[in-house]
Amino acid sequence: MNVAQTFSNLLQQTAFFSMTWGNVVMIIVAFIYLYLAIAKGFEPLLLVPIAFGMLLVNIYPDIMVDPADTMNGTGGLLWYFFHMDELTILPSLIFMGVGAQTDFSPLIANPITFLLGAAAQFGIYSAYFLAIFMGFNGAAAAAISIIGGADGPTSIFLCNKLGQTALLGPIAVAAYSYMSLVPIIQPPIMRAMTTPEERTVHMDHLRPVSKLEKILFPIIVTVVVCVLLPTTAPLVGMLMLGNLFKECGVVKQLTETASNALMYIVVILLGTSVGGATSAQAFLKIDTLKIVVLGLVAFAFGTWAGVILGKVMYKLSGHKINPLIGSAGVSAVPMAARVSQKVASEYDPTNFVLMHAMGPNVAGVIGTAVAAGTFMAVYGVK
Repeated sequence: MNVAQTFSNLLQQTAFFSMTWGNVVMIIVAFIYLYLAIAKGFEPLLLVPIAFGMLLVNIYPDIMVDPADTMNGTGGLLWYFFHMDELTILPSLIFMGVGAQTDFSPLIANPITFLLGAAAQFGIYSAYFLAIFMGFNGAAAAAISIIGGADGPTSIFLCNKLGQTALLGPIAVAAYSYMSLVPIIQPPIMRAMTTPEERTVHMDHLRPVSKLEKILFPIIVTVVVCVLLPTTAPLVGMLMLGNLFKECGVVKQLTETASNALMYIVVILLGTSVGGATSAQAFLKIDTLKIVVLGLVAFAFGTWAGVILGKVMYKLSGHKINPLIGSAGVSAVPMAARVSQKVASEYDPTNFVLMHAMGPNVAGVIGTAVAAGTFMAVYGVK
């Protein structure tokens, strides 16, 4: 009898008795994400930790339990990771790492590409109004719309700042998913909006950028953007601080730490915590489907707007600007720029537009942070 009772107790402790059909669905989604990351190579640094966090929380929900809901006041492991998201610590640190890895020279050499980065933010604002039309309140609509920038950290940052933590899981997963799926989503839109002649335009070599310009750029951008929109300081400030580490040449150790060790530690914490926010109870709702659709619409419209402005510049420049680089205005760095290069080389293997596409690509990072700051200003968040 004691043996039977022991086995019964052990069986009751397994996840089988507490698992719902929703948990099974989310576990399958986690497997799909792992497949895309490992077998297909779609942003594995993001998708592997996200998928694994998703897997863990749907097998063992208590890994995300709030300390306030426990008898001993101890929360689940992923709750503590997630709390650093809520405090906007991890998104800001990610931006510092991105800044330390980013070369702004293409943007400095060709400032007009700032406009292409700005045009791609059209997807954000179109999704904002569409989300309101679909029944979301203003703050929720703003948090959802940032998905259109294909920028996961900014999406998490704004979602928390606007008090929309209930939507964080779907928003973060949608944002990171579309970042990973840039090579699939963007090319059909780029081909549909351009002619073969436009796709084969060869652009002139970018001018050399001096060291002084590279050093002054992050300082000037920080002053200008943060004076106009102080709420962007955690993102834009950290992005530019990381870039200053890289360009000033006197803090090599800080550059290496920010762009490597610290960056990848934060990616692990951020990815698993985002995955941990996708329990079946929190994720499988009608609003989640709406968010996924809105995110896709925002991303598609952002790509479309960037290419359209690229076509206008193609005309105004006397056919010297390849419109394909406009699609890189979304802030999925450097994936979107690589996609511009890939599509251009399909029509002319000798055409090299990658560095030109990096201009709007890095401008898009700044543009998405500015869009987030604008929404915070609108809703009175400091």
